[in-house]
This record gives sequence, structure tokens and C-alpha cells, in this order.
Amino acid sequence: MKGYVKAVCISKERGTVKQNVKKAVLKEQYGLEGDAHAGKWHRQVSLLSHDKVDEFNQKGGMAGPGDFGENILLEGIDLAALPVGTILECGTARLKITQIGKECHHHCEIYQRVGDCIMPREGIFAEVLSGGEITVGDQIRVTSQPEDDPLTAAVITLSDKGFAGERKDTSGPRAAKILREYGYEVVEEVLLPDEQKKIEKELIRLSDSRQVSLILTTGGTGFSMRDRTPEATLAVADRQAPGIAEAIRAGSMEITKRAMLSRGVSVIRGRTLIINLPGSEKAVAESLSFIMDSLEHGIRILRGTASECGAACKEK
Repeated sequence: MKGYVKAVCISKERGTVKQNVKKAVLKEQYGLEGDAHAGKWHRQVSLLSHDKVDEFNQKGGMAGPGDFGENILLEGIDLAALPVGTILECGTARLKITQIGKECHHHCEIYQRVGDCIMPREGIFAEVLSGGEITVGDQIRVTSQPEDDPLTAAVITLSDKGFAGERKDTSGPRAAKILREYGYEVVEEVLLPDEQKKIEKELIRLSDSRQVSLILTTGGTGFSMRDRTPEATLAVADRQAPGIAEAIRAGSMEITKRAMLSRGVSVIRGRTLIINLPGSEKAVAESLSFIMDSLEHGIRILRGTASECGAACKEK
């Protein structure tokens, strides 16, 4: 698949409209040179399909290059249909898609004018793997994510006191450390209060926009009235994967009978596996010890990169 660069846009200050400079330099692990949104984060470069802008303008949008805040306007590629991890190549420059769409916190000038903005649903974001010059008219080539790329993960820690700064919560960092030891790329660690709607919103963002392979939550699985993690998780689920939560409880029961009081669940949303863990650092380590060896195969089946049978059938 290939497309062509229609505009290269930057803004020297955040909150200002990007201007089409037609040519710019992509800097490795930074973004477009001279752009205010470049930096050491996962949204170094924003891209938008020219075809989607054309459709928008046919409805009276009157949007020009850069009006949606995009850095690169491309023709011939439906960018929002590409999965996270896809590689975009332009000369020596290589970009890796890290996010599809975004939340619109402050409605832009176009939204104020016509009541709609396509960037939150059609725009994508990428990090720069290798740098190079990009110019209007350049060809962009699309290649699939390398099969040997590590699985991605995110950790959400649920703690009212931790979020309020009243105590340091160590369960989330411990979960992230264990994931890294097993070869996962932990792309985000989030701390939230025990509020169901906020938990749901974050689970949806990480599953749909970041498209991570695995989300681990810690905390909020007990009997307290503020413990709403299982309810939030079930609310966003497409399918349940109860065996994982059952394995955690079964293993934990060998350590303490109070494990029966954990209400944690395990579910699937899209191609993301979501698992609830208890809120203590010790319980997190114990819970993961029961499931980590089998998780990767299941996740790769979910993401379509492994067969249902795999090595287990060959052994038989």
C-alpha cells in the first residue's frame, strides 16, 4: 500500500493553527523539526487522510492543510484503518503508528464553525523510528508491524489515596516491572481514583486508541462500596475470559482463604485482554505468577499472530 504527501504542516506554538511549510525534517524519537508538538512522547507526529478532508469539505467544511492540527496530510491511504504498530516509510524516514484518533478536549475553530471535527476519529499519531526529510509529493509506503515486535501493555492503578497523593501505591509499578521481565513493552502506567466512569474511559482509550495487547488493573476488586473495577471492566467488555481470573483465585486460595473475596474479572475488548489484579504489591506478584507463562499464547491468538493449536498440538 502506498500514498503521497499532500502537505507538511507545523506550528511553532501550541494552540496555533499549523501552516503548510511543504518540506521539513523528521527527527528520530522527536518529530518534525520546528513543530511545537514534537518531543519525547508517543504522539510525535500527527497524520490525516486527504481523502477524509475532501469528504468533510464536500459537506461545507472549507478546511485547508493544517486546520485539523495534522502535521502530515496524505493522499491514497485510509490511515484510521491501519492498526497501531504499522510502519510508514518515506525515504530514509520511518514512522510507527502509536495511536488511532484522540479525545477532543477543546473544540477547534473548525468545530466551532461547522459543528464537527474529523481529527478525533480519523487522525492518527506516530513516533519517529528513523529520521529524514519529508516533502510534498513524496511517496509513503505502508508495511506491517514486524512479527517479532514485543507485545504492548498498560497498567492502571486504582487508588483514591494514591491519586490524592496521600500514599505511594507500589502495586502498579510492580506489575509493570514483571511485565517488562516477561518481554512486554509497557507503553503507559496510569493512576486513577476508584471512579467507575473514569476507569471505563481509560480502558476504552487504551483498548481502542492505543490498541495495547494487555491491560492490567490493580486495586478496586474488593467488597468496599468504592471498589468498582470489575463493574467498569465488564461494562466495556466485548467477551469474557473467565479462566484467567479463576486461575488467579485458585492459586491465591492456596496462600490465603481470603482470596475468595476478590471480585476481579478478565475480559476481552477488541483485540485487548484486560485482567483485574488485587491492590497489594505482594498479591500482584503472586497473581501474575499463576498466569504469565500462558498469557502470551492467548494474546497472540487474540491478535491473529498464533494458531489455536500451536506447539501444544505438535507435542501430541
